[in-house]
Amino acid sequence: PKMKEGNCLHAAFICLVMLYYSDAITTEKLNHTRPSLHGHHEKGKEGQVLHRSKRGWVWNQFFVIEEYTGPDPVLVGRLHSDIDSGDGNIKYILSGEGAGIIFVIDDKSGNIHATKTLDREERAQYTLTAQAVDRNTNRPLEPPSEFIVKVQDINDNPPEFLHENYHANVPERSNVGTSVIQVTASDADDPTYGNSAKLVYSILEGQPYFSVEAQTGIIRTALPNMDREAKEEYHVVIQAKDMGGHMGGLSGTTKVTITLTDVNDNPPKFPQSVYQMSVSEAAVPGEEVGRVKAKDPDIGENGLVAYSIIDGDGMDMFEITTDYETQEGVVKLKKLLDFETKKSYSLKVEAANVHIDPKFISNGPFKDTVTVKISVEDADEPPVFLKPSYIFEVPENAASGTVVGKVHAKDPDAANSAIRYSIDRHTDLERYFTINAEDGNIKTIKALDREEIPWHNISVFAVEVHKQHQEAKVPVAIKVVDVNDNAPKFAAAYEAFVCENARSNQQFITISADDKDDSANGPRFIFSLPPEIIHNPNFTLRDNRDNTASVLVRREGFSRQKQDLYLLPIVISDGGLPPMSSTNTLTIRVCGCDSNGSLLSCNAEAYILNAGLSTGALIAILACIVILLVIVVLFVTLKRQKKEPLIVFEEEDVRENIITYDDEGGGEEDTEAFDIATLQNPDGINGFIPRKDIKPEYQYMPRPGLRPAPNSVDVDDFINTRIQEADNDPTAPPYDSIQIYGYEGRGSVAGSLSSLESATTDSDLDYDYLQNWGPRFKKLADLYGSKDTFDDDS
Repeated sequence: PKMKEGNCLHAAFICLVMLYYSDAITTEKLNHTRPSLHGHHEKGKEGQVLHRSKRGWVWNQFFVIEEYTGPDPVLVGRLHSDIDSGDGNIKYILSGEGAGIIFVIDDKSGNIHATKTLDREERAQYTLTAQAVDRNTNRPLEPPSEFIVKVQDINDNPPEFLHENYHANVPERSNVGTSVIQVTASDADDPTYGNSAKLVYSILEGQPYFSVEAQTGIIRTALPNMDREAKEEYHVVIQAKDMGGHMGGLSGTTKVTITLTDVNDNPPKFPQSVYQMSVSEAAVPGEEVGRVKAKDPDIGENGLVAYSIIDGDGMDMFEITTDYETQEGVVKLKKLLDFETKKSYSLKVEAANVHIDPKFISNGPFKDTVTVKISVEDADEPPVFLKPSYIFEVPENAASGTVVGKVHAKDPDAANSAIRYSIDRHTDLERYFTINAEDGNIKTIKALDREEIPWHNISVFAVEVHKQHQEAKVPVAIKVVDVNDNAPKFAAAYEAFVCENARSNQQFITISADDKDDSANGPRFIFSLPPEIIHNPNFTLRDNRDNTASVLVRREGFSRQKQDLYLLPIVISDGGLPPMSSTNTLTIRVCGCDSNGSLLSCNAEAYILNAGLSTGALIAILACIVILLVIVVLFVTLKRQKKEPLIVFEEEDVRENIITYDDEGGGEEDTEAFDIATLQNPDGINGFIPRKDIKPEYQYMPRPGLRPAPNSVDVDDFINTRIQEADNDPTAPPYDSIQIYGYEGRGSVAGSLSSLESATTDSDLDYDYLQNWGPRFKKLADLYGSKDTFDDDS
């Protein structure tokens, strides 16, 4: 079938070319004279002769159809010149776009053929240049001329959409014909030739919900009242077909996903008419009681619901809030409940949309109500005192067993259990009070003193008899009422001074009083002299009526020689009922004063001395004492300079009398810390001598076999043994003490090991015993080996 279709197209093309070519020749004959190598003259409108060149070519615009797949090259057209007489002397040359590659020309006949399949979508036309030349000389016979070969379009490109998939949204409940989205396709064929690029849109899938405009590709809604809650997403397939949608045209499709967006077209609705809840009477305000939820199929802000209590006998006891995450109404306790007072409550709760769309107001009302019944559950509550706190008063100094007050608590439960009372002893450490366990009466145990503790703050427990874990506590404040039991006293330790030359009725001191009692039993203070000395010849007292009193001199002239100290008793009374008084003694000293009344001296002895001796006499006595002290010091100094030095007459070993201590011992009593005999005689170490600077807890006995023989030559073993004994001796701290020996020893068997002596003199001593002294003397053993070895080495 493809071969037949290609042959038919080829035959049709040849017919079109021949018709077009014959039409071109006819047109050429009508419009032009026969070609000639010579020009001719034409007269113009004004008689001017015009020279016009004759056309030397017989040709017109050529066409070639695209996508030709025949076996032979396609004849595009023929070039022919009037000069060509058919003898073969003219050669046709073709140049320009695609010449020699796509288009070839027969240089004798002028026929042009297309050797390759052309695609109009790649290139729509080619511009070529033709020229006729002499075959022998290649001399141009006519100037070159351009012509165009156009590629004729066929419908070989299907429509293509800009996107393979489209996504669009449209509100639910939209009116019919609401525009959703426009899809656009393009066709690569020539839109100016035929209907190859004329597109028509149609809907393949998505009816009857949506439709598409055939010419524009706009998709619109086709059904009214589409409900998102019923179906939210639709898949639509749109087709674009060329050739104006006629049969034989090419087509392309695209998918469009259309989502219905939500509108508030559904009111909230409670799934049930009554909710049952319960709460314990022991619940505290703010505690959650239960939740209700009204269902709204809308989403987003269209589904937001707010809850409120609009009626019921529990409006004052409960409240409701909205949990916007779960869209629930949370019922919470607002006040404390009492099962014994009220056992159930009823609420009317309303759920309403927050946002309402006016376009759908007719679907309303957008709210719903429900009844919430709440039952109160009985709880085992602790006792409750009738008052949150108690304040009592008791007079101080009251007798033991005085009733202070009474507290009372009851069991709020229906059982009404018996109550027992007790005092929290942490608040009454001194045990001033006691309470009757049955009736709650508080009494004193001992007398109270307001001046010591004016208030007592205690706590009283109330516990159910049969349920010890249920208890309550109430604070009790006890005020100790003041009783006038303290007499006033001097406010300070007064000491008065009066001048010898004091004048009569002269005031020399003002006194005040202090009372530990309360202000009601304290001031006003009354000052007076005792009745027996009310007519005292020396001093008198004046009450200033402001809780102070002034002491005045009654007579003139006092003498320290006769009497330098006076004791004046003063009686002070308070304003209590009954009043209390005390007698306080004021000490008055007689002093010497200058003419201005300033004190000079209050000492009677100084006054007598001043009368017997003058100032010059006192100075002379002091000078004599100083001279005597200087003479004594000089005498002692001269006597010390003449003393001869002490001489030691007896010759004795001083070293034996000197004990050297390298540790801080017990002073002069610690003279036996080291044994001097042991220091002088190294052989005395054979016996164990313990340290005497401390008292050992037990006698340390050396372990047998550890101490080497006195004449042992293994010095290494000797030192290690001494170190081990010092470390393991628990009776002689410090354990790492250093003992200093003043004895230098009896000499060495080896004699001097000086390198100076060995270098200058020959020694006959045998040093082989150094090999037995241990590893610490190995170096010496190597240096001072046998004489033969030494000679060999040298």
